[in-house]
Amino acid sequence: MVDSRLALMQLSDSFFPSGSFTLSYGLESLVQTNQVCTAQDVETFLHLLLHHKVGCSDLVALVHAYRASVTNEFSEIQRADACLYAQTLIQSTREAQRRSGHALLMVARSTWRDQQLEALQDAIDAKQMTGLHPIVFAVVGRAVHLSESDTSVAFLHSFITGVVGAAIRLGVLGHLSAQILLSTMAAEIELLVKQTPSSLDEMWSCTPTIDVAQMSHQRLNSKQFAT
Repeated sequence: MVDSRLALMQLSDSFFPSGSFTLSYGLESLVQTNQVCTAQDVETFLHLLLHHKVGCSDLVALVHAYRASVTNEFSEIQRADACLYAQTLIQSTREAQRRSGHALLMVARSTWRDQQLEALQDAIDAKQMTGLHPIVFAVVGRAVHLSESDTSVAFLHSFITGVVGAAIRLGVLGHLSAQILLSTMAAEIELLVKQTPSSLDEMWSCTPTIDVAQMSHQRLNSKQFAT
């Protein structure tokens, strides 16, 4: 039996090799164009992403997939994956979500034994689903006996630490400022987890400036991140 407390720490640790550390979610483009220059700018960037994309799109799909995993309704896990794919309009973002999801699944299957993890891999291999990161994360959370709430918290914490780590590497955030920001974001995580809609029909996102930054990332002369 996996100790859920240890699994929670392992999944939400930036050391966990899911590939998410290679993503800046458009932050690198915004830094290079001087649209994000300070710790306050990074906090605003995170707030926009959390409340206008991740919390109302990725997290909704994750919660739906988690509940379907609990009741062993695999078709609903696939539906959540398809809905999130359709909701994610930017090709580079979809591809990053796919790569990260596949990396997470590879590590999870090597670390924990679970029939649904194997079923996910089979469905991906058969091209019956994309295997986006939030969907895989949901099934992994259930597989290691995390509650729905703890799975959501681990997902959001991992996302935030990834963005904060990117901000440090891009030189717009120091280590002390990063810890202060992570502490501030804890309240945002709690709010989002409590307010997550329960229906895939309620998924939405609206971050036009960040979307443009992500689309223009490939045209940067020098890049540290995949997107």
